[in-house]
Parts: sequence; structure tokens; C-alpha cells
Amino acid sequence: MPAIPACPQCTLENTYQDGDNYVCANCGFEWPVAANTDADDDSSAVVKDSNGTVLNDGDAVVLIKDLKVKGSSITLKQGTKVKSIRLVGGDHEVDCKMDAGNFMLKAAFLKKV
Repeated sequence: MPAIPACPQCTLENTYQDGDNYVCANCGFEWPVAANTDADDDSSAVVKDSNGTVLNDGDAVVLIKDLKVKGSSITLKQGTKVKSIRLVGGDHEVDCKMDAGNFMLKAAFLKKV
């Protein structure tokens, strides 16, 4: 019988298997039985701009469309150059600094310079 691992959240060993998940009886945290290798794939995922060019950390890009910032009256204008981008996981793949502030942008609205 394979050993059931301790809870990754509270580190207690009062855990059990329920179908495809392990469950902690103390804190109620659930995690999958199979090792999740998808988390490593997000960091190595290829991010491409609107033209299909691969983006890397530190690249310079240009906005290809005016973008309205939600919750603000700011509009990021087409043609604005953004230097030294940083790639992150999630829906908005690019983290950058502009004169208007720090923003998370989708790569589909960017073109590599």
C-alpha cells in the first residue's frame, strides 16, 4: 500500500484518498493524486506576439491597438513602446512598466520591436 503524503497546506499527516484526490481531514485541503507537472509547463510556455514572433524577458514591444484600462480613465495608445518586458503565467502574459504605471498585458496586443 503506497504511503499517503502529508498535507502540503498544513503539513499534518491526517490525510486520506478520495477518488482522484487526497484530502486533509484537519484543514479540508484537496490536491490531485497524480503529480501536477503542468505548473512547470506554464513557466516554460512559449509566448508569441500578434505576428507570431516569440517573446522573451527583456524584449521591447509596441502596442498595436488602443487599450482602455479597466477601472480608470487611462487609455494606452497604439504605437506606445514598452521596454524590458517580463513574461509571467496566466491570461495576461506580459508584465511591464509604462509612464502611466505598471500593467499586465496580453501578448495578442503587442508587436516585438
